This record gives sequence, C-alpha cells and structure tokens, in this order.
Amino acid sequence: MSKYLLEIGVEELPYKFIPSAIEQLKNGFSRFFEENKVEYTDIKVMATPRRLAVIVSGLADKQPDIEKIVKGPIKKVAYTEDGRLSPAGLGFLKKNNLNESDIYIENDYIHAKIKIEGKKTADLIQDNAANIVLKLQGPHFMRWGNNDEKFSRPIRWIVSILDDKQIPITIIDKTSSNVTRGHRFSKQNIVINTPDEYIDKLKDACVYVDQEERKAKIEALVKQEADKLNAKANYSDDLLEEVTYICEYPIAVVCEFDKDFLTIPQEVAVTVMEVHQRYFALYDNNGKLINKFITVTNYVGSEFENIRAGNLRVIKARLDDAVFFFKEDTKKPLESYLENIKGITFQKGLGSMYDKALRLVELSGAICKELNTSDKENENIKRTALLCKADLATNLVFEFTELQGFIGADYARVSGEDEKVAEGIKEHYFPLNADSETAALLEGQVVGIADKIDTICAVFAGGKKPTGSSDPLGVRRAALGIVKTILEHNLSIDIASLTQKALELLPVKKDGCYEDVIEFITQRLIIYLSDFYPKNILEACAVTNPLKDLCGYKKRVEAVKSVNEPLLIENANRVIRILKDNTADNVNPALFNTDAEKNLYNAIKDTATDNYEKYIGYLVSLNPYITKFFDDVLVMDKDEAIKNNRIALLIKLKNEYLKLADFSKL
Repeated sequence: MSKYLLEIGVEELPYKFIPSAIEQLKNGFSRFFEENKVEYTDIKVMATPRRLAVIVSGLADKQPDIEKIVKGPIKKVAYTEDGRLSPAGLGFLKKNNLNESDIYIENDYIHAKIKIEGKKTADLIQDNAANIVLKLQGPHFMRWGNNDEKFSRPIRWIVSILDDKQIPITIIDKTSSNVTRGHRFSKQNIVINTPDEYIDKLKDACVYVDQEERKAKIEALVKQEADKLNAKANYSDDLLEEVTYICEYPIAVVCEFDKDFLTIPQEVAVTVMEVHQRYFALYDNNGKLINKFITVTNYVGSEFENIRAGNLRVIKARLDDAVFFFKEDTKKPLESYLENIKGITFQKGLGSMYDKALRLVELSGAICKELNTSDKENENIKRTALLCKADLATNLVFEFTELQGFIGADYARVSGEDEKVAEGIKEHYFPLNADSETAALLEGQVVGIADKIDTICAVFAGGKKPTGSSDPLGVRRAALGIVKTILEHNLSIDIASLTQKALELLPVKKDGCYEDVIEFITQRLIIYLSDFYPKNILEACAVTNPLKDLCGYKKRVEAVKSVNEPLLIENANRVIRILKDNTADNVNPALFNTDAEKNLYNAIKDTATDNYEKYIGYLVSLNPYITKFFDDVLVMDKDEAIKNNRIALLIKLKNEYLKLADFSKL
C-alpha cells in the first residue's frame, strides 16, 4: 500500500476560508478515489495560513481489473451465409482487441468476455489532482498574472509525492517538485523524500502543519503562561480557531496594560482583546479581569519586547477610546437615550427603534398576563422592554456593536435601575447563538420573546422572507431563541396569539402573513426537536397548532413516541383514509340503526388531553368499538342521511385522534 502527499504553498490565506478548504479537499479526494474504485485507508488534510496539505494513506497501487461481458451484433449480421465473420463481426473483434476464439453466441447475439486493466493510481493522481484543487470554492477568489484560473491566493510552490517518487502536476502556473518551504523566518527549500517525513521536517522548520496539533499547542502555551500568573484564560472556540489558522508556529507572549482600564465594563475590555485584537484575556480566581493578556504570535525567536510594545500601543489606543466613550455616555442616565433612538430606523416602513421599544412594552405586557406575573415583575418587565434598545444610541455601542445589551446593562446599573432590569436588558438578546444559554431571569425571557417575535413578524410583513441563502435580521436564530427559551424554562405562552398581536401592532399589514409566520416558527421548532425525537412524530403532532402551547406539544410528542399499539394506529389511519377532507361532525343518534353505531358513539367522550398517558389509554379503549363498527356497518349506505350521519360519527372519532397526532404520518 502507498502513501501520497500533495502540498499547495500559497500566500497567506484568509483564516475563515481554511476550515472550508480542509473539508472541501477531504471530500474531493475521497469522492475521487471512491469513484475510481481506488482503495485507501485514510485521508488527512492539514492547513496553515501558507499551505494546504493532503496525505492519503493505504493507497492501492492501481484500480482493480474488471471483467466485462460485451455484446456484439446479431448472429445473422456478424456472420456471412458460409459461416465466416462478416465485416461487422470483424469490426467487433478489432474494437475490443479480441480473437475469433474469444466470442460466443448467446440469445442469437455474439458476446465476449473482456478484461479491462485498471489504471495506475499514480496516473490517476497526475491526471486529476489539479482539478480537485481548482474546484475549491470560497469568497474573494482572484486571478493573478496572465492566468485565467482563480484561487484564494497566489500559489507559490507545489509538492506532489507518491511514496518516494514525484508525481508531476501543474496547478495554474506552478509545477510540482519535492521541495517545500518552512516558516518565513526559518529553513527554506526543504526536500521531502517521502510523505512520512513531511510533518517532522516541517516541524524542524518551525511549522506545525497539523492544525489539531497546532491548536493543542496554543492551548498548552496559554495555560502555561496563565498558570505562571496564577490566572485563568477563558476564551471562546471562535478565538482559538482564528488564532490557530493565522499562525504556523505559535509563541505565547504575556503583555500588561494600565490598571485604570479595568474601570470600564469588563465586556468592553474583553471584546477589545478577543474580537478586535485576538488576545487571550486573563482572569483571577474570582473570575474578574486582570490587567494582563496573552498574545499568540507567529514568530521564531526569543526577543519579545517589540511584540509587547506594539501590542500595548494598539490596545491602549482602543481602550483609551472605550474609557472616553464610557465617561461621556454615563454623564446622563440610560433613559435619556430613548429620545435618541427615535432617530434610529428599525426597518424601512416599520418605524424607529423607539417605536419597536413601545411595541415590546405592549407585547411583554400581554405575555405577563398569560404568565400571571406579580405587580413587581410586571413593572420590571415593562421597564426592561422600554430601555432594552436605549444603548443603541450610545457612543460605546456605536463603536462596539457586538456589545449591545451588555453595555445597556452596565449603563442601567450606573443609572440606578433595578438589578433585574439591568440583567434583563442584557439577557433579552439571549441565546446569542444556537449553542449558547437562554436568559436566566424572567425579565430577559419575556422581553427576549417579545423582541424576537416582533422582529420575525416585521421581516415577514415587510416582504423579506428568509430563503436558503438569506436570513434577514437573523429570524431563524430568533425563532430558535423563542423555542429554546420557552421549552427550557417551561413557560406557558401562546405564541400563536402573540404573533397575531405582534402583527396588529406593526404599521405594515400583509395578507397571509400570520400563516407564514406560524409555519416558519413551527418548522424551526421541528428542526430543533428533531435532534431528540423522530421527525415523523414531530410532524404528526404538529397537526394542531403547536405554538399555542410549546411545552404541551413536547409532552405530546413524548407520549406519541411511547405508543406501542399497532391497532390504535391502524384504526386511526383507516378513519383518516375514508374521510379525506370531510369536516362536519354533527351526529344525530336518532339515525343509528345498529348497536355498533350506538356503542361507538357512546364510547367517544369529550376527554381532556392534559394527561397524555390516560388519553392514549382512552383511544386504545375505543379499538373494540371501532373494529365492531367496521365489521357490522356499511358507511356508504344507500340512504344519504344515514351515510352522512355515519361519516359525521367517524369525523367525530377522527377529531379525537387529532387531539394527539395525525397518525397517517406515523
């Protein structure tokens, strides 16, 4: 078995493109080998800012040989009257490189078994590797020189080796060799004799080419430096991934900034460090930010003073701005910024952010009534709704837009607002993404749901439905946030009614908008829960509007999932098949002329569905009556009145099933 190495050396790649390129290359090569029936055991794709590398292990030397039956012309055409091969028969032999002894007659046609020899893996790679690389897609691809082909960045070198032999390939204007390059400040022109020595030789040239090893190295270096300071580094996966893909040889350097900058909100300083500068912020054992941070630099050497000085100049300038904006903003209370957000447009035709805040007060009040909250909770929730967008008019949020809500919470505290109001202002944006936490306090939960439903309704009313490639104002995330908040905190909120109210409050009206919004949120609900429950059960239980009671819907799904009564499902489906689109269920017992009708009618009761286990038991108890009905009764009676009455009885039965689920989907 063989091993193949392909390395494409480039100018610095955008870090966001690299994970996608890794995935695309892995899929491209695996699909290529599988389509060509070339066996392999593993494909490993590695990347740094300056190189994309593919190592394929356990490669077969060639495609397997194939034996194939080929069919020729009919016998009377393949042979002349005297039994010799005709020109058509001879042509068949020549085309397939056969002798006359190789052919035989079957079903009056000539046939032959031919052997197709598999191509060598080296030849397949030479013919196809460049095409696989050039199929990579990403943003901002470019042309350079006089070339017509596009790539993310100019290609500077290529290495292509199968075992100990070079496989010459050309990608755009560069032809491969067995020579690679190390880190910019380390060894260059490194000869790679076999794929097995590639990773170690690059490591000797100060390049950790394996991104997973590089990531682990960064984490170890950051922890090591933090431990020296008796501190902790809490950082996001996004920061770790970005730093991983902007360096080849990570070195951790500790820097220190003036303690005076710790007077500004902690989130601001952390955002400056993590988001703007890619630094690792450090915290003491109580979780409080300290005036030190770690920068991971792509550097070969031991002199760090210039690195420290340069980073401190940058962060000081950014933090100076933050301190100035904080002092200016807090000269007046947060409430005073409500006047300013009257000049900030929410969406064209949908008023200002102040108008949105007033709608949130209305919607939050409606939710409070449903939840039967206390007077103090009502007061805090409405205050949160009024102030939650005020920080959008502040200088600090204008400079650090990703901190909306966090800044509002800090300014609310400075202004003397209730602590729950301050937390609600921050938490009403939660969850920030699909994996983050929902709001912990009721204030944030209620106002967050109101905010998200208002945004979704505004987008649909404005004619900007989400598509496969667009998500205006993040409405998919908003719908998921509503679902997660309600389910995680077991809130009894009728989202269907809230949607109706939200649409009524908007200055723009659109026909069919309510149905579209309900369908959109329902689909997001099903997608979210499909990680935990079978999709067909989720769809079956969504036959009645699940948004009226999300928590009840989830309980119903769990109940239906546990059903192990084949006869129940069979009877339900039989009823649905017969009825199709019939809806009238006005039954007249006086028209019954069989005991089976009477008994089934008496067995159907207006049973509550708050206990689904009991309700399933009730449906199971109907089975003998339903079986007897279908055995003894002809639904399509010649008497129109009797027929319609029997159909109405079955519709009444169908409605009992639909309280639980549409069993035809199971």
